[in-house]
Amino acid sequence: MRRLATMLIATATALMVWGSAAAVGDQEDPAPPADTTGNTTAGVVDVLQVSGLIDEIIATEILGAIDRAVADDSLALILQVDSNGSVVSDERLVEVLEAIDDAPITVAVWVGPSTAQLIGLPAQMLAVADVSGMAPGARVGHIDRPLIVNGEAIDFGDATAALRDQSFGLSAARDLDIFRQRVPDEGIATIANMVDALNGFDKDGRVLETTVETISADGVVQRDTVAIVRFAKPPLIAQLLHTVASPPVTYLLFLAGMALLIFEFFTAGVGIAGGVGAISLLLAGYGLGALPTNTWAIALLVAAMVAFAIDVQVGIPRFWTGVGIVLTIVGSWFLFQPLPGATLRPSWITLIAGIGGVMLAFIVGMPSMVRTRFATPTIGREWMIDKHGEVVERIAPEGLVRIDDTVWRARTNRATPVDVADVVRVVAIDGITLEVEPLEGAARDYREIRNRGDRADDGPGDGAGDWAGDGASTGATSDPTES
Repeated sequence: MRRLATMLIATATALMVWGSAAAVGDQEDPAPPADTTGNTTAGVVDVLQVSGLIDEIIATEILGAIDRAVADDSLALILQVDSNGSVVSDERLVEVLEAIDDAPITVAVWVGPSTAQLIGLPAQMLAVADVSGMAPGARVGHIDRPLIVNGEAIDFGDATAALRDQSFGLSAARDLDIFRQRVPDEGIATIANMVDALNGFDKDGRVLETTVETISADGVVQRDTVAIVRFAKPPLIAQLLHTVASPPVTYLLFLAGMALLIFEFFTAGVGIAGGVGAISLLLAGYGLGALPTNTWAIALLVAAMVAFAIDVQVGIPRFWTGVGIVLTIVGSWFLFQPLPGATLRPSWITLIAGIGGVMLAFIVGMPSMVRTRFATPTIGREWMIDKHGEVVERIAPEGLVRIDDTVWRARTNRATPVDVADVVRVVAIDGITLEVEPLEGAARDYREIRNRGDRADDGPGDGAGDWAGDGASTGATSDPTES
């Protein structure tokens, strides 16, 4: 069953790689040409890409980006934002908004690229930025309650009430006049267009020159970027933790970590699965701590794993497996609390992958692994041979039997099923599965038929006498292994 361990380990590793790729995958817009005129004194425009929920890592990075831009005497800082909410405290978010409002350099907020969104409390950055704009196809809104920044409540004018519980696309947002600069009808499609939108902006007497207008040989007027555009992003570890603190990654790591620990408990491995499971749970714990979660839903997912483990121990999915599936579905659905204007619930694909993977592991994979682990002729259970037990689940050809107050998986090679409450005798053991036969008419399989024929050749006698003298009929057998 090492293939199961390899599959689970590969799944957890793929989640890590996918998460890191997702953090980098938001960089859809290439940087504009970096000063092709050869002018080494061109100013710098810094761009910080902010994607996902505004957590402590992103909040710290925004504050750090402002400080770096001021220290480097940059022309401006552009926050390229695609966020659907904030998971930091109101006080921490106000600190970020005040830093944007008080920055001595120009700070711009661009909601892009296309399909990006700025939803929830972070959307109030549009009210404190010096310049703001959005790409066509993007959405903003659901600002919830206005925060108090530098002693005054965030105010979008007449649009404040509409923005509290609604989101708007480019045309509607422009009509509501929520941007600090007039956004063109076609929107600001790329970061290069946003850099161009900064051209000529005057902050405290400092007029920005980011682009120049030129006429090509064929008479076409075009705008060339003269500012050096410098992209920034959090360090690798910070990116990893920010990715981990996203609902789908946290959810999948939590399920995979618990499943791997259970797998390690039941297998005689070298600890690889347990190590990966422990790391996955640590990362998932960080994500659960950073995200708004329902504690009772976390408890349901833990209880689901305990229920699964009960049936894994006996090597067959039964009642507790069904309980585990129900608890996993309910816990997965209610794991995360909603945010204003957005839900943190993982997508359907993520839920199907998580719930389906757990079901596959505990219905097919782990029971097979347990049976393989104990499939040995010497497991210290020979004392059970010839023991009598009561059928608690119809054996046709497999079922359950109770022996000395313990329920075991059992099977019979009989064509006729053995019903509940019938008494059976253990004739052999295969791993953790007992081979049983009913007391009435026991051991009449092809081997007994063959033995009967051999005895008939030894001398006269009727069939009844031969069967009556059969050790299996009296409940004893001279060779339990052969039986």
